[in-house]
Amino acid sequence: MKLPEDFLLSLINCTGFDEEGFIAAHESGEPVTAIRINNQKIQAQQLDFTLKEQVPWNKDGFYLAERPSFTLDPFFHAGAYYVQDASSMFLAEALKQTCNLNENLTLLDLCAAPGGKSTLIQSLISAGSLLVSNEVIKSRVHILTENITKWGAANVVVTQNDASDFNALKSFFDVIVVDAPCSGSGLFRKDENALQEWSPEAVSFCQQRQQRVLAEVLPSLKQNGVLIYSTCSFSEEENEQVALWLVQQKNLETVPLDVQPQWNIVASKAADGTALGYRFYPNKLKGEGFFLAVFRKKEEDAAIKIQPGNLFSPVSKNDLQVLQQFIQSKSDLLFYNFKNNLFAFPQSRFTTLHLLQSFLYLKKAGVQLGTVVRNEFLPHHELALATAMVPLFPHVELDKNAALDYLRKKDFGFVPAVKGWALIKYRSLVLGFIKGLPGRVNNYYPKEWRILNK
Repeated sequence: MKLPEDFLLSLINCTGFDEEGFIAAHESGEPVTAIRINNQKIQAQQLDFTLKEQVPWNKDGFYLAERPSFTLDPFFHAGAYYVQDASSMFLAEALKQTCNLNENLTLLDLCAAPGGKSTLIQSLISAGSLLVSNEVIKSRVHILTENITKWGAANVVVTQNDASDFNALKSFFDVIVVDAPCSGSGLFRKDENALQEWSPEAVSFCQQRQQRVLAEVLPSLKQNGVLIYSTCSFSEEENEQVALWLVQQKNLETVPLDVQPQWNIVASKAADGTALGYRFYPNKLKGEGFFLAVFRKKEEDAAIKIQPGNLFSPVSKNDLQVLQQFIQSKSDLLFYNFKNNLFAFPQSRFTTLHLLQSFLYLKKAGVQLGTVVRNEFLPHHELALATAMVPLFPHVELDKNAALDYLRKKDFGFVPAVKGWALIKYRSLVLGFIKGLPGRVNNYYPKEWRILNK
């Protein structure tokens, strides 16, 4: 891989930059592969592939000995783990060191697609906390919604909004995570397109966009709230300079993190020595290029009084009786009705949900359970993957080949001895629903999620 000369020249004065080692890391071939397990669904030892070692800064993160075909692993489709670069998993440390994760927090992941940081955040927060997982680009909201659904949590709302839309929710969030759109130089080893598209002009454009996004969303952060800013760029303009801008122009307070020396994460400072950040170099650690900085908001934006809407209605007594035959709740959930579809959402945050729908475009809120038609419950796929409740249906256990056929929406070789709705499982992990009929079954795996390769 030939790195652009002007790119290398732009990094000479960056803290921790070792040109020879940096070039060697980019010429070495395939980057390392890491996953982060969904500890609400599975334990690491249950996976089918070899875990090489744990990611030092995330207890749920593991490096793999080799990259398997994730598409052909039923656990992947069940939301048992998320494929994520190890550097990005450092977000867990930033949250643990700056927030009380036992409290019921309100958090925003502003630039969330495809969902790696949102699923990480959800794994750390309390059941009474609420995560708003937002993506402004319409074409990317679908994959975000899919990954949040597979993760199975009820305390997540997926939205599709510009940063400016959050301005009305002044002093609303305890934590805001902005994994900002950037020039992508940290992903050169993974993405040839990022290498081809890089230019000094692109870096300048991204810096301006990052500042706009941050300026627009900051009013929605509470006083003493935490802002976590990150990029997958090596460029000082997008990292330390933006951190300095936040301190000088937005009056934020930089927050140091406790970073173990053996992690080989490079602590850096902006030009005046005030704004702290943390750099991840692929020649120094097992991960891709990454930058992260943490800030605390010192000033308060006066919260305006907001009258929440009333878009969601309670489930009728009859529908609730039908529903309770098929669901055993594991947490404090409230069931609500939206356009004749039934959903589950944390009861303690239901007022917040009404408030959010008054200002934001909601794509998903909680877990969609299904519908009741003439006293018959028709389950939705989201219910099968949920972790906050147990769906009370008979189940059919499949071997790997049959499970993959199910995920392709094909016949899986036999007709199970079940009548009506049933869950499909692979090694005790739920994949989705079928419906047993005389002499056949209907496969209800979502068509848009099906495996297309053979």
